[in-house]
Amino acid sequence: MSTSTATVATGPLRRVPVQGRSVARVQRMLDACAELVDEVGYEGLTTTLLAERAEVAIGSVYQFFPDKRAIVQALTLRNMEAYLQRLAGSWADGSFTDWWDGVDAAIDEYIAMHRSVPGFRTLHFGDVVDVHLLDEESDNNAVIAGRVAHVLVEQFGVAETARLRFALEIAVEAADALIKLAFRRHPDGDDTVLGEAKALIREYLHRHVDA
Repeated sequence: MSTSTATVATGPLRRVPVQGRSVARVQRMLDACAELVDEVGYEGLTTTLLAERAEVAIGSVYQFFPDKRAIVQALTLRNMEAYLQRLAGSWADGSFTDWWDGVDAAIDEYIAMHRSVPGFRTLHFGDVVDVHLLDEESDNNAVIAGRVAHVLVEQFGVAETARLRFALEIAVEAADALIKLAFRRHPDGDDTVLGEAKALIREYLHRHVDA
């Protein structure tokens, strides 16, 4: 999938792992981070806890990451790439006949990741740490909106305008807030709230996006 015009952070790694064992060790750290933020929250997360859960020496943590914020940033970037890959898989099958189907799939994948990906419902796309965690100049949700806008233009022929980007930023913010509400109301997401969220976004975008 092509990148959007938004510049995504190159990554928080102090040193990029090259050997297979180092790559696996870093992935274990990120997996441990995902588990721990669900259990103790970002504030309760420490590098010592992470090292113990990942079964690595504390020195290995600092070999790759300067602090816990960098670890969470790396996990958030991994989650964003996973989200975009899942969307690319959904969009690539050619079964969508309308741009709205692509937006609907984006919302469904976001909900699915809340339900199935450790750490995601706690971190989302990093706003719990910093609203600019993905990009120094754009809000995290604006980065996601930019990626979705790019696909709508490329695959569905939606007009590439400032209005499209603005409408998608509003839609992403609204959907994000309502999905968070749904998961506060029920561990698996309150289906009534999720249904209302999708209906609200559909109606809003139909009024503001021109195909």
